[in-house]
Amino acid sequence: MAVANTEERLLALLATLEECQAFLTDRANTETARLLSLAILELRMELHKVTDSELKALCDMIASDEPVLEQSTARQLPPYLRLIK
Repeated sequence: MAVANTEERLLALLATLEECQAFLTDRANTETARLLSLAILELRMELHKVTDSELKALCDMIASDEPVLEQSTARQLPPYLRLIK
């Protein structure tokens, strides 16, 4: 019961942060909106149980200019982080 309540509260917080980010973006306060996007990312990672190493692996794959994702690399990542190129 406590886990569901915590997740519910985190989802509500996420929605609020996204509204704030949209407000800041509309007001051309892009630097603050970018900072807020980091908090949103951290919260999403927590909700979906994405580790820092999984995120780094995803970023490394995106940053590399390899045209085809190697199957061995793709299998190491959870399904929600796999890319289709």
